[in-house]
Amino acid sequence: MAQTNEGFLFIADITGYTRYLSGSELDHAQESLTALLNLLIEHTKPPLILSHLAGDAVFSYGLNADFVHGQTFVELIEDIYVAFRRAVELMVMNTTCACNACRNLALLDLKFFLHYGLFGIQELGGRHELVGSDVILLHRLLKNRVVAETGNAAYTLYTEAAISHLGLEGFAASLTRHVEVYEHLGEVVVWIQDMHLVWEEKRTLSRVQIEVDDVLMAVHTNIDVPVEWVWDALVQAEHFNVLAGGTRTEFAGRTDGRLGKQAAYMCYHGDVVFPQTILEWEPFERILVQTAVPIPVEDTFMLIEYQLESVGEATRLTQTFGKATGSREGVAIAEEMMSGMSDIAQHDIDAFGRHVQAVAASRPFGEAPSTLSPEAVASAVAERLREAVSG
Repeated sequence: MAQTNEGFLFIADITGYTRYLSGSELDHAQESLTALLNLLIEHTKPPLILSHLAGDAVFSYGLNADFVHGQTFVELIEDIYVAFRRAVELMVMNTTCACNACRNLALLDLKFFLHYGLFGIQELGGRHELVGSDVILLHRLLKNRVVAETGNAAYTLYTEAAISHLGLEGFAASLTRHVEVYEHLGEVVVWIQDMHLVWEEKRTLSRVQIEVDDVLMAVHTNIDVPVEWVWDALVQAEHFNVLAGGTRTEFAGRTDGRLGKQAAYMCYHGDVVFPQTILEWEPFERILVQTAVPIPVEDTFMLIEYQLESVGEATRLTQTFGKATGSREGVAIAEEMMSGMSDIAQHDIDAFGRHVQAVAASRPFGEAPSTLSPEAVASAVAERLREAVSG
């Protein structure tokens, strides 16, 4: 009998595939679906654990005790979507094949479903099969009226239970409330995020960065946890404060409950606060902030970049300080002040790394491997193609 667990149930479902397959050459269609499913598997990262594939959908779950901050999980989903859209865009751009399967790749899109509840995990044929009434509910939600009523063809559907347990009530204010009605279940209230808006925002980002000639100082540390967990610490004030080496850190200017561009880390050192205003926010990759240099001369600023890079199963975090800008006097004072700060900066980033590792050790995650064999992927693709042909 399956042990009852409490946590999150998640489905990533490729859409438009039936229409895509109509009139397409199945061998090329099979190659495309296999590549896209492998991309979804690759991006199913801790704390999510893969369960199984079903046709053109990837099923995964996350145990409540292992889960990350709500904003981090929203950004995980958005990251998956952006990677999917970039992959499809590259396939379309790079193909020279004139067959329907290759010409119609742009028809493919992606939607997500997230629910929180109780479920059992059964080991069947080397995979984790999820069972329980909440699993049934999530599967019922795959058949819905979201597109018809909202016009959103690519979306993330959050149930109220998922919103509540992730603490995303502020974020939900930016979403579309939607109600589905099912026999034996009654009304189910959900919240819809339009993923096309996410894609349009991400693909048109202009990038501000610290140029090589403008680097004043850089420190780094290696942290023995995946990138997702380091990022999760950066979006929580009590953890970021270790990196800032301050008395405390607060957030200001969040939008819909989320930290991002134009918000600020308010880093307190005693009674003095140093705002770090966010200029660039690239989840799981980098944060660029602008901070006022604490000197008597006003209007002297500095850029600071926090960059994350996967190194095997660990993360390399680099903190880069740009040269000060402002009046000649202010810049001279700032650079003299910063010249003796490298040891302090290295101490703080090392302390942050140890802190993140300690937090991760207190809540282990991903006990089951987030991988599926090539045979399992091929079997799921073959099943989906058989359904399309027979249908």
